[in-house]
This record gives sequence, C-alpha cells and structure tokens, in this order.
Amino acid sequence: MDILGLSLITLGLVAGSTQVETTWEFDKAHSKVGFSVRHMVISEVEGYFKEFNGSVVTKGDDFTTAKIEFTVNVPSINTDNEQRDNHLRSDDFFNAEKYPTIFFKSKEIKKVGDNKFKLIGDLTIRDVTKPVELDVTFYGIVKDPWGNTRAGFKITGELNRFDYNLKWSGVLETGGLVAGKEVKLDINVELIKKA
Repeated sequence: MDILGLSLITLGLVAGSTQVETTWEFDKAHSKVGFSVRHMVISEVEGYFKEFNGSVVTKGDDFTTAKIEFTVNVPSINTDNEQRDNHLRSDDFFNAEKYPTIFFKSKEIKKVGDNKFKLIGDLTIRDVTKPVELDVTFYGIVKDPWGNTRAGFKITGELNRFDYNLKWSGVLETGGLVAGKEVKLDINVELIKKA
C-alpha cells in the first residue's frame, strides 16, 4: 500500500474517532424536574417529580448531536401538600393510575447563541403527544475530583396543560382560574459520562 493510501486510512480513523458515541447518565442527586403554575392568578405553586430516568447519547462531547429519551414517574409528583398531590394524580389532571409515565423524546438540538440551545422533541402526557421547544443553557463540562466527566444544563419552557387533557379548571368569581393553564418548566440536569 502506498503512503497516500495509508495516510487516507489514518485520516479516516481519526475522523471516525470523533464520531464515537458517548453515553451519559443522569446524576439524580444533582438534577431536578421542577415546574410552577399560577394559583388563583395572584401567586405560583411550585412542585417537582421525585422519580425520573433517561438516556443521553452524543457523538463525542457534542451535545448538538444528542439523542435524548426521558421519562418521569407521574405518581412521584410532589408540591408539599398531600391533598393537592392526590388531586394532581387523579383524573382531573394526570390520571396517574392509567398514565403513570410522562415521556420525552428529542428530535433536534439547535445552537442559538453562546451556550444557548433549543431542544425540540415530542412530549407525551396522558394519551397526548405534542411537539415542544425548550430553552437550554449549557453550563459546560468539567472533571470532578473523582475523575468523572460531568456536564450541566438548565432547561426551561412553558406548556399549556389543556393541550394534554389536564383540564380541571375551577373558576374564581373574577373569572380567573384557580390553577393556571400555563405550566412553567424549571429543570436542572447534571450528567455523568459513562466509562
């Protein structure tokens, strides 16, 4: 084999090596799936899901190539009020017995600025799947003191809960809703690269 042919093979191996798949695990101790909803127009109620899981696969460390699948355990919802949490688990909202899982699958991640991205994918709640676009801030990649590679993100967005058949809507005398239609997402994610 001539030197040119050998060089091309070497270049191909080097180029291919940058496309190696990297799998990331969620560090659940440093991640949180939070949300907030307006209450009686004048305030907000915050909550989060205690149990979630997912997978993130990238080419190298390039998160614009990420393929993300993420699930949330609906019965694990927590707003620090047992009566309210049970109402949210009921058929007025999530119907957690029949639909115990919220599922997200990514389609695309677009860079829109320095450390700013748009995460586009399909979100399934109850029996409804709809496209969503979420804002992502990438905090960077670091090595921790134990030699692990970590990546951190902040994900925010807004959903209309009526779009997903979470339609309970007690109405105030003034015409406002007891629980607002818009749900703000406030998600912190810390990932650990699998060895």
